Amino acid sequence: MPPSSPASERRKRNAEAKGWHPLLGAHVSIAGGFHHALEAADGLGAGAAQIFTKPGSQWRAKPLDPGAVRRFHEVYAELGPFELAVHDSYLINLASVDPELRKKSIDAFLEEIERCEALGIPRLVFHPGSHLGRGEEAGLESIAEALRFCLDTTAGYQTRLLAENTAGQGSNLGFDLAHLQFLLDALGRPDRLRVCIDTCHLFAAGYEFRDEDAYAASKEELDRTIGIAAVDLFHLNDSKQPFASRKDRHENVGKGEIGAAPFGFFLRDPDFRSVPMIVETPIEGDGHKRDLTQLRRLSKVTPPQALPPKKGTRS
Repeated sequence: MPPSSPASERRKRNAEAKGWHPLLGAHVSIAGGFHHALEAADGLGAGAAQIFTKPGSQWRAKPLDPGAVRRFHEVYAELGPFELAVHDSYLINLASVDPELRKKSIDAFLEEIERCEALGIPRLVFHPGSHLGRGEEAGLESIAEALRFCLDTTAGYQTRLLAENTAGQGSNLGFDLAHLQFLLDALGRPDRLRVCIDTCHLFAAGYEFRDEDAYAASKEELDRTIGIAAVDLFHLNDSKQPFASRKDRHENVGKGEIGAAPFGFFLRDPDFRSVPMIVETPIEGDGHKRDLTQLRRLSKVTPPQALPPKKGTRS
């Protein structure tokens, strides 16, 4: 990790002075070059960022240009550090039963890991996969087998693989926290396998957290299955669809079925103050800027790191 840049120190001091969560950020575009994503994150005052390293709807991409990688590292030295993550291609299905598609998925996933490693990005977020009618157990076993192969193939790499919880649409796996627990346990909980929690997906899958008691119960379930220490990233997204809908439709913070206030439970939780939190919300208008402004307000604690007293109010 290079020394903190003046820009990074400015962001850190600002967050500390105002009691904000220090690692809030957004999914930002790499249009024009990977380094533009870092400039966009700095422009948002973000301490974290997520990107695609190639279009999310494509299997393959051109090899990374050495000059683009070098420029990314130069701008990172100028503006960083940031807590960074990559989201993999949505086409990848590590649970596929079709031999050709399974090989294609594993090869594409390995390519994603290679790209993260070259850029020095420590987190690769992935959706576990879809069992396509085979059943949850068979699907999860296939995913575990694929992950084991990928981790063994990239032994010695720094990039961590983050299984993201899902809404449970169709035959998607990962909507039950026990699914993620299975993957962690099946591989012996290696340091390079962790979890990303998406609030929209959590809500759509039927985990309630809109009041303090419900949040405490869902957090207890998360700790019992996954373990707090395994959570390496959050996606803070509101939901267009109602509770337990099993539909993955992101909405801007406070404009959806979750509402704004419940995000404060995650943001002010001492267990998660050092975990990066990313918005993947619609970007029309001032999109991410508005969402981050609202999340900073909700994350504020006075004095810093001390939770406010419980009020017992329901959102």
